[in-house]
Amino acid sequence: MTAPDIFISYSSDDRARAKLFADAFAAAGLSVWWDAGLRAGDAYDQKIEQALRAAKAVVVLWSPTSVESRWVRAEATLADRCKTLVPVSIAPCDKPIMFELTQTADLSHWQGDAADRIWLALLDDVRRFVGQQRASLPAMPSLATVASKSEPTRATLIAVLPFDNLSSDAEMAYFSDGVSDDILGRIMRGSRLRVIGRTSSFQFRGADKPKAAAALGASHVLDGSIRRAGNRVRIAAQLTEAASQTMLWSDKYDRELEDIFAVQDEISQAIADALNAAFFPAKTEKVDPVAYDLYLRGKDVDLNPEVIQKNIELLEAALKLEPDLADAWGALAVQRHFARVLVPWSQRAPLDARIAACVQRCLALDPDNVNATSAELYQLQPFGDYLGQHAKVERLTQIAQNSPHALGWLSYFIEQVGRTGEALEWATRAEALDPLSYSANALHAFTLWRSGAFEKGLAELTRVVDNWPDDHQGLATLILAQAHAGNWAEVDRLIDPARLAQHPLREHSVVVEMVAVFREPTPEILRNGLVTLIDTIEQTGHAPAELFLWVAEVGLVDEAYALLDRAKLGPSGGPMDMLGNTAYRTHMLFAAAYTNHRADPRFVKLCARLGLVEYWLATQKWPDCADTVPYDFRAECEKYRDYPKDVFLA
Repeated sequence: MTAPDIFISYSSDDRARAKLFADAFAAAGLSVWWDAGLRAGDAYDQKIEQALRAAKAVVVLWSPTSVESRWVRAEATLADRCKTLVPVSIAPCDKPIMFELTQTADLSHWQGDAADRIWLALLDDVRRFVGQQRASLPAMPSLATVASKSEPTRATLIAVLPFDNLSSDAEMAYFSDGVSDDILGRIMRGSRLRVIGRTSSFQFRGADKPKAAAALGASHVLDGSIRRAGNRVRIAAQLTEAASQTMLWSDKYDRELEDIFAVQDEISQAIADALNAAFFPAKTEKVDPVAYDLYLRGKDVDLNPEVIQKNIELLEAALKLEPDLADAWGALAVQRHFARVLVPWSQRAPLDARIAACVQRCLALDPDNVNATSAELYQLQPFGDYLGQHAKVERLTQIAQNSPHALGWLSYFIEQVGRTGEALEWATRAEALDPLSYSANALHAFTLWRSGAFEKGLAELTRVVDNWPDDHQGLATLILAQAHAGNWAEVDRLIDPARLAQHPLREHSVVVEMVAVFREPTPEILRNGLVTLIDTIEQTGHAPAELFLWVAEVGLVDEAYALLDRAKLGPSGGPMDMLGNTAYRTHMLFAAAYTNHRADPRFVKLCARLGLVEYWLATQKWPDCADTVPYDFRAECEKYRDYPKDVFLA
C-alpha cells in the first residue's frame, strides 16, 4: 500500500468529527487513511497496523470515548514510540496519563473553518511531520477575504473603555487601565470581533464615557470598574448595545489578584457569548501580584529613550518574580527593539540576541503572542528578505486579523514592496479601527500622499504634524509634500532653525538639503549635492537607496545610476549611518511624487539588489509601477532573476 501522509485515530462514536478532520486534511493536499468502519476482524487489524506504521503523522483525536478505547490508546502508544504522534483534543477529557505531558492542540470548538488559527497551527505541525512544504508563499489576505471572514460580525464594533478605578489609592489608575487593556487585547486576538484600538477608546473617561460610542462609531461598549485592596480585586463589567442602550451582559468578580488572567478570559468569553461570536481565550494562568504590577507599569510603548530604559527595568524585574509571564516577555522584546534602533548598527548584535531570546521564550509560552510576533518582524532587516517579512506579516494578521496594529503592519509592508494603492486600503481600515490614534493617523497620511492623493495627503500630514509636532518622520514627509506642492513659504516655516531646534528632524535632517535642491536646481546646487553624495560613498562605501532617488528626480538620472554602481546599499556600520525605525526602508522608491528613477529600466537592477525582484517573481504580486513604466517591467525582472542581492551591513 502507498504510505499515507496521515493516519487518523479516533473512537467510532466520534466518526463525524473524524470525517471533518479527514476532509480538511485532504482539502489541504494531504493523503489520509482513516477507518470509517467497525474495528473488528484479524485481517482488518493487520490493515490498520500496516497503515499506522506507514503514516508520517498519526493524528489522535482525544475525547471522553476515545480515552476509554483500547484501540485508540494502543494506536497512540505506537505512534508515540515511532515519533509520529500528533494529539488533538476534540472534547474536554482527561487524557491517558502517559500523554498528559504531550502538547495537545485544543480543537474542541472546531467545526471545519479553514481559516481558524488553531486549525492552521495544527496543519502546519502536521506538514512538518510529513515533510511537506507549502507549494508557494501564502498570499496576503485581500480586503474581500477578510470582509467575508468577518461577515457574521461585520456590524459589530466594540469600544473597550478604561475601567474606573474605585480604589482609594489614585496610583491604582495604572492598574485599572492595564487590566482594561489586557481584556481589550484578549478580545482583539481571540475572535473575529472588531475592536477599536486602545489609543482611541481610552481617551473617553469619566463624564466623557457616554460620548464614546457616537464619537468612535461603536456598536457596543464594554465598561466597568475595578477596586483593589492588597491582593484582592473586584471587577465589575458590563456590555451595552449602543443604539438601544440595552445591557446585554454584566457580572462581578471577586478574586485573588493571582487569578487576574482567569478573570480577563472569563470577561472576554462572556462578551463573545453575548454577541454569539466564536472566541477561544488564551490558556489561563496564575501570576504573582507584584510581577503583574511591574508588567502593567512597563508594557506601554514610549519613544522617549529614558522611558524605554525604565520600562525595560520594570519588565525585567517582573520576569525575575514570574519567569513564565508570556506577556511580559513579549512586551520586553518590543521595548528592547525601540532601544535598539537608537544604537549604531555596529553595536546591535548583542541587543539582537537579547531580543531573540525574549521572543523565543514568549512564543514557547504563548505561540500567538502579538508583541513577540511583532518583535520578530522588527528584527528582520529593512531590505533583502522580503519573503521572510511577508511570512511574518501573514502570521501577524492571522493571529490578530482585526487589530489596527496588525493591519498597520500589513499596510507598511505592502507599501515597501510597491503596492501603494493596496497599502492605502489597509491603512484606511487600520485608521477606522483606531481613529484617534497618532500612529494610525500618521500611517494613513503617509500612504495617502505617497500613493498620489497629494491634496488630501497634504491636509492629513498637516493635521498629524499640528497634533504631534515632535514626530520627526511626519515632519520630514510634510516638508517633502509642501515642496512638491510648491508651497515654499510653508517649507520655510517648517525648516526654520528655531523650529527645528524645538522639533528636530533627527535622522531625517537630509530632507532640508533635498528640498533646497528641488526649489532651485541650479548647476552649482546640483554639483554641491552630488559632491556630498560622492563624499559619503568614498568615505563609507555605502549609501541609502532613496538618496539616489533625489538625484534622479532633478534630472540627473545617469549620474544617479552611475553612483549606485559604486555604492553598497544600506548602513556601513560607521557614524554616518541612518538610525531609527524607518531607516533603509523602501517606501519612497514607490512614492507617486517621484517618477524619474522608475522610468529608467535600471531601476529593476536596483530592486534586484534590494531583494524586491526575488519577492515579485516568487509571489507574482507585482508593484503598481509594473503597469505604468515605459518598458516591460516583468521582462526586466526576469532578466535580473539571479542578480545578487546586496548583503545588509556587509
